[in-house]
Amino acid sequence: MSEQTRVGYIGVGLMGHGAAKHILLKGHPLTILGHRNRAPVDDLVAQGATEARSPAELARASEVVFLCLPSSIEVEATVLGENGVLDGLRPGAILVDSTSADPTSTRRLGRILAERGIGMVDAPIGRTPREAEMGKLSTFLGGDPAHVARIRPIVECYADTIIEAGELGAGHTLKLVNNFISIGTSAVIAEAVATASKLGVDLRKLYEVVSAGGANSAMFQMMMPWALEGDDSRLKGPIRIAAKDMRTYCRMAEAAPAPAFVAQACSQVWQMALAQGHGERFMPVLPEIVARLSRGHVRDLPD
Repeated sequence: MSEQTRVGYIGVGLMGHGAAKHILLKGHPLTILGHRNRAPVDDLVAQGATEARSPAELARASEVVFLCLPSSIEVEATVLGENGVLDGLRPGAILVDSTSADPTSTRRLGRILAERGIGMVDAPIGRTPREAEMGKLSTFLGGDPAHVARIRPIVECYADTIIEAGELGAGHTLKLVNNFISIGTSAVIAEAVATASKLGVDLRKLYEVVSAGGANSAMFQMMMPWALEGDDSRLKGPIRIAAKDMRTYCRMAEAAPAPAFVAQACSQVWQMALAQGHGERFMPVLPEIVARLSRGHVRDLPD
């Protein structure tokens, strides 16, 4: 593989744009695929990226292809579908999946790729779009050590915390467990804020109390600015993605089999918000959605 690896990136949305931007800024020739939101695509093209017309065309131009998609459903369709990534990748190429995906699907896809002489690494990304734009994401790499070693210099372009997790699928497994903790915690926070508001508690005093004690967390600090000030910019994660990650975690736990009592309860909170049509809103507005179940009110939802 050449020093400046030719990279393809599919999924330049909230998280993928920042990662792709830093790959490009570090000198790697970058090919991207169109996105439903044209703004990040146009921005990357203006900075020197090339836009492909199909996944196969992108793959033919690339030595390494990154995916950052909503779920394993989109990953499989993009790779295995007509004119998909698999149609364009050459033997010796590597597919890197940064999606928060189902590890069972990841391992199955890895076997299909291996039959064609193509490597695969799962590399889900953590933190928020703010860190993505700064090139300070976290990521957890799963795959053959030789494949991980080959793509790690590219990953270092956008991530300052890199954990080599083990065999293929281990990165996605770690990501789902981590997300259960963080997204589950946010559901608990939402219910607590909704209840406190219903009881007439001063939410700023609640913020002071929690911030000073053991209940404090990074998630609490990202959720509360919206309840206090209407600022949802600390956690630009859509509710639809939180709901998907919780569903995927529950399926993974049940297949183990392992207990998922708390996860199922937290998952239902996010499924409720999704069913009510809030899928594109960001996660910090969840306290108001929960509050409305008991005719409570935290803050008006943004338009």
